[in-house]
Amino acid sequence: MTAHTLIRESLLDAAAVVLPVRCAGCGRPDRSLCDACLEAVRPAARVHDARGVPVCSALPYEGVARRVLLAYKDGGRVDVARALGRALRGAIAEAQRQAPAVGERSALLPVLIPSTRAAWRRRGYHPTRSVLARAHILVPPLWRALRLSRQTADQAGLSADERSGNRDGSMVASRRLAGRECLIVDDIVTSGATVAEAARAIRVAGGRVVGAAAIARTPRRSSAGAEATLR
Repeated sequence: MTAHTLIRESLLDAAAVVLPVRCAGCGRPDRSLCDACLEAVRPAARVHDARGVPVCSALPYEGVARRVLLAYKDGGRVDVARALGRALRGAIAEAQRQAPAVGERSALLPVLIPSTRAAWRRRGYHPTRSVLARAHILVPPLWRALRLSRQTADQAGLSADERSGNRDGSMVASRRLAGRECLIVDDIVTSGATVAEAARAIRVAGGRVVGAAAIARTPRRSSAGAEATLR
């Protein structure tokens, strides 16, 4: 995290304390997240397959969770990052438990999906990295372990085929990942195209993709029966 980003987030956090706020989930006054909405973003990890990569997600991307994530990513509500960090921590912990044992395993290395230049200019920070910092996991990510080899369009509003074409061949992984057991980390998983592209790049660099963790997953009604809920 750069000094500029740290200062910006600190100022926004301070403003959220001093200025009147409304709940990011329901709009109730004087609460960053009311008790009911805080409970709604409590992690309940689910695991599903995303193009061959097992993904643990903490929340369904709907209702309160969707409103809170949109407020955080596009509304400047960094005051909810701590609650989202708790959710992401739950997904990462479950991914660690679900990972197949290979000898004596240490904690998996988190590898963050990179932001596009347009998203960085718009927000001034990497939203998933900021949430991960508040998740208080033991192993920090390698900064720029993944980078974009070309700029891609916003995935929102694209079909599954368009999402795949938008991401295919768009990432390059650092050789520092060679021989490492990696856990891809993202905020929201929809079609799995981004996770699949990240996995491809990591494998090309010599890393081993054990799985992925996300704050939320967009529900896919057709595959609901194949999804396992982990309590």
